[in-house]
Amino acid sequence: MLPILSELPLMANFALFGLAAVMVWFAGTRMVIIGNEIAERFNLTKEFIGLFFLAAATELPEVVTTLTGAYVGNAQLVLGNLFGGVTMQTAILAVIDIFVVRNALTSWPRKPTHALEAICLIVFINVLLAISIVGDVQIWGPIGLGATALFIAYPAAIGFLRRYDARKTWMPIDVPPDTDIKHMPLPNQDVEDWATSRLIVSSIVLALIILGAGVIATDRAELIADQTGLSASFVGAALLAAATSLPELSTTIAAARIGAYTMAISNIFGSNLIMLALIFPADAIYRKGPILAEMGPMAQFSLICGAVVSAIYVAGILVRKTPRFSGAGVDSWMVLCIYIASLVGLYFIQNAGG
Repeated sequence: MLPILSELPLMANFALFGLAAVMVWFAGTRMVIIGNEIAERFNLTKEFIGLFFLAAATELPEVVTTLTGAYVGNAQLVLGNLFGGVTMQTAILAVIDIFVVRNALTSWPRKPTHALEAICLIVFINVLLAISIVGDVQIWGPIGLGATALFIAYPAAIGFLRRYDARKTWMPIDVPPDTDIKHMPLPNQDVEDWATSRLIVSSIVLALIILGAGVIATDRAELIADQTGLSASFVGAALLAAATSLPELSTTIAAARIGAYTMAISNIFGSNLIMLALIFPADAIYRKGPILAEMGPMAQFSLICGAVVSAIYVAGILVRKTPRFSGAGVDSWMVLCIYIASLVGLYFIQNAGG
C-alpha cells in the first residue's frame, strides 16, 4: 500500500482508481499500435506479438502486486489474484467478442497456435490442482517443487509455441473471409513513419506508464477492499484480479478494433501463462515455506473455473464455425456466464469460511 495515500476516504480511492484506469487504457491502446508496427517491420506474426510482447508489458502490474503480496506474507491475496485473474482475463475475450467483434471471435484463427496456448494453460492449471491435493515440498530454501516445475515449463512452452507458430502443419478450410474483419481505426496511428529506435523507446515508456498506473490501480483496489470489509482471498480473486487485468482489457480491445483478432487472443492466453509462471518469484520471496502449500478452496475453485473457460475456447477454435447468438460466439457467452458464476461462487465460499 502506498503510505502517502493510505488515509484517503473511500470516494477518493475510487477516483484515483478511475484515473489510473484511464492512464492504463491510453498506454495499452498505444502499445497495440506500436506492437502491430513492430510485427510488420520484423516479419513477426501477430500471434507472437500478442503472446510475448503485449502479454509481457500488460503483466507488469501483476508482477509488482504478486511480489509485494508475497513479501508481506499474504499468500491468499497472491494466489487469489493470480488464479482468479485467469478466468477474469479470459472473460475479456468474451467481452471483446460480444461488444466489439460480434462475429464469433474463435472462428478467426488460421492456425492451431491459439488452441495450443490454451492447452498449455490447462496443463499448468491441472498441475497446480494436483499439487493442491498431494501437497508441495521444499526443494531449496523456501521454494517448492511445484513453483520450480512451472518456472521451468513456462519458457519451454513459449519456445514450443514459437516454433509451432512458424510451421504450416494444419490449416482450416472453413474460415470467415478477411473482408469480414471490422476495422475501427484508432486515433494517432502515425507510427509508420517512426524510426525503429523511437518505436522501441516508446514501447518502454508505455510499459512504464502501464506499470505505474497499474500499481496505483491495484493499490487502491486493495484499500477499497479493506474499507468495505472483504476477505483477502475474495479481494485477490475478484477486485484485485479485475484491477490488474485493466492493461489486458485495453490492449485486447485495441487489437480487436484494428482487426488483429489473433493478437487479441494470444495476448490473453499469453498473459494467463505468465501469471502462472509468476508463482516462482512469489515463492522465492514468500518466507513461510512453499506458497502453493497455502492454496485453499477459493484458489482451487478459481483454477477450476480458469480451466473450464480455457477449454471452452479450445473447443470454439477447433469447431471453426462457432455457433453465434446475438452476433457473438456461443462460446463467448458461455465464458462470460461462467465468469459471473465464478464470482458468485467465490462470494459463497468466502462466507462459508473458505
